[in-house]
Amino acid sequence: MRLHKYLAICGVSSRRRAEEMISAGRVMVNGKVISEQGMQVDPDVDLVLVDGKQIHGPEAKVYYALHKPLGVVSTVRDESGRPTVRDILKNVKLRIYPVGRLDADSEGLLLLTNDGELAVRLMHPRYNVTKKYEVWVTGKPAKMALELLRSGVKLADGITRPASVKVVEVGKADTKLEISLQEGRNRQIRRMCQAVGHPVLRLRRISIGPFELGDLPVGCYRKLTQSEVDSLQTGLHDSKKS
Repeated sequence: MRLHKYLAICGVSSRRRAEEMISAGRVMVNGKVISEQGMQVDPDVDLVLVDGKQIHGPEAKVYYALHKPLGVVSTVRDESGRPTVRDILKNVKLRIYPVGRLDADSEGLLLLTNDGELAVRLMHPRYNVTKKYEVWVTGKPAKMALELLRSGVKLADGITRPASVKVVEVGKADTKLEISLQEGRNRQIRRMCQAVGHPVLRLRRISIGPFELGDLPVGCYRKLTQSEVDSLQTGLHDSKKS
């Protein structure tokens, strides 16, 4: 196994960051500093250290789904002292990290795992993983506003990719939409809706790829079954092909 891949599997860093650590001379194998890329290591035989600390074999991969409540930040720690998703999953002893983010003022499905490769595949736009949201906006969007959301909205960081937008319910002062995206810019849906004149009142993510939030209660989490993990992996593979 290549050294940078081994470091990534062990949860030390991403593959790219691992390559940078190797180039900087921070990695030793069997007492020798390694600064060239491409070295092969045997996890059962070789002693690998990063910054003088031994790297142990990878932990068992685990996958959790969380129904993130409002007011909780989707990080494992927060300098401002706000509640984090790690506070909710405090009984999970393995190191796990959120896949992507949901703003503190958004709610819904958040996946957490220690599987770095899966996390990258879920987040990277080139894998075309669809994230679906229920979105309540002010007023009643006209046909032109809906078409803009579907075809692409010009934001400060560029025009958004085409999105699926369905009108679910129209109220007296607001409208419920179902919006599906295959990208995930910072506060993207909120900025899109603001740009067409219909600010978001409430936002909830209900699915990531083939995995759905379902009836998981707010503030609760559960471990994914192996069949669900397999389905997620298969869905990612099919998404990339499309």
